[in-house]
Amino acid sequence: MELASEVEHALAGVCAGGLAEVHENGEWLAALDGPQYQVRAQGDGALLHFWGTQQSLVRRVMRIAEQSPERVVLEVSRLGRARPAKLEFLAVATDHREKRCGREQFRSRLQQLLADQFPDEIVDSLAIGADLRHSISGSYTRGLMHRGADAFAVLSAGPGEDSATIDGILTFGLIWLDLTRNRARRQPVRGLRLFLPRGTSAITAHRLTALASPQEIELYEYDSLHWRMRRIAISDAGNLETWLVSRREVDQALTSALPEVERIRRLAPEAIRVAVAAPTQDVTLRFRGLEFARWRQGLVWFGLGEHQEVLTPERWPAFEKLVHQLETYRHPLATDTKHRLYRAQPERWLETMVAADPARIDARLDARHIYSQVPASSAGDRGIIDLLGVTRDGRLAVLELKASEDIQLVMQAVDYWLRVRWHHEQDDFRRYGYFPDVELQPKPPVLLLVAPGFRFHPSSDIVLRYLSRDIEIVRIGLGENWRRGLRVIFRQ
Repeated sequence: MELASEVEHALAGVCAGGLAEVHENGEWLAALDGPQYQVRAQGDGALLHFWGTQQSLVRRVMRIAEQSPERVVLEVSRLGRARPAKLEFLAVATDHREKRCGREQFRSRLQQLLADQFPDEIVDSLAIGADLRHSISGSYTRGLMHRGADAFAVLSAGPGEDSATIDGILTFGLIWLDLTRNRARRQPVRGLRLFLPRGTSAITAHRLTALASPQEIELYEYDSLHWRMRRIAISDAGNLETWLVSRREVDQALTSALPEVERIRRLAPEAIRVAVAAPTQDVTLRFRGLEFARWRQGLVWFGLGEHQEVLTPERWPAFEKLVHQLETYRHPLATDTKHRLYRAQPERWLETMVAADPARIDARLDARHIYSQVPASSAGDRGIIDLLGVTRDGRLAVLELKASEDIQLVMQAVDYWLRVRWHHEQDDFRRYGYFPDVELQPKPPVLLLVAPGFRFHPSSDIVLRYLSRDIEIVRIGLGENWRRGLRVIFRQ
């Protein structure tokens, strides 16, 4: 089959659902509503013409690089460019289409909001769609505006975005600010303006206090009912929903569960760890980080996922079988590394290894005192594991663990560091029974970012440059096969 026919057949599959997105070298180009393209043969190759709502483009196709029902990647040449480009067609689900329409509508509304709020300024551009080359998410509306010789970067989350998108705006805002400053020629970009729905700015305001120059960032909330906005003062950023569970309560829960828990731990003492789930009094049992049982009010529930059963004498053989499965598939030397039990919750697995021997990460850490997710936060389990420890000379140490690349690692780590520092300043750790017999230094905690060496997001360096020098940060890279043993390959 000639290339033109192959391309046409591949694109027909991606566009079968009615809507597809087109990206070139990671940047969003257009949305195709139906077969808005034409393919024809040209010598040994094919000529592709496609048109969206905003533009019409022609590319010469050299080959099909990847192909699936949901995605087609074409290697194409562009006029005047020596290097080939990657043209990507992605099938878009109905809910994605509705979300994109909502963002398009919000972009128009934001244009008017900015004109009303800043009548003496000019909005130069507002765009949606991801810019993967520069790690800009398509969940936000971004742009530039200026007054005289000064310009401001703009980033906003629409009223329909989820909490993760809203809380993550500062990371993407700093990346966008840095990009606009690098591109600026005539107009210096003085700062960044962030716009969030009413009642959602508390976490962002809290995180702004960690920046070296928070005055460069202006934070606003808008009312999506009356479409008005107000500026949020950084001084409004107080302590968020964060608390400490008394160590006495933790010890009481562990004592109550001890008979049942010890019987279970004897099945695999090297792999099973016990903890209390804040803010409940439930005692969790995790097999190399993966929860498989929980003690609650005198009963043990077991199982993976949502299906849980009460552990009775009749069900003990089934429980032993589950533990045996975990020992087989969730083992550092397991042969099937693609098995779901091996791959599940890698951060939790990494947490158990670091907590068991924190000196492997940093020789200064005192192995006697290491706590998981203390203080507790209303944000819950964010996918990043927090450990709190102390150095041998009494300085608090916050450890953030990640097993895969996450652009939010730095800012979420800083968020947790701020909470720990606040509790430290209130002397809460001593009052609630943490770090017994340790004289804690008054210095702010040291922040350790721990991840496999190649799993730090490239944009982390940008975010780190904007942070206050009061936050001492050490980036620790581990070997990729960390499950077989913790080995530090670099420390920055």
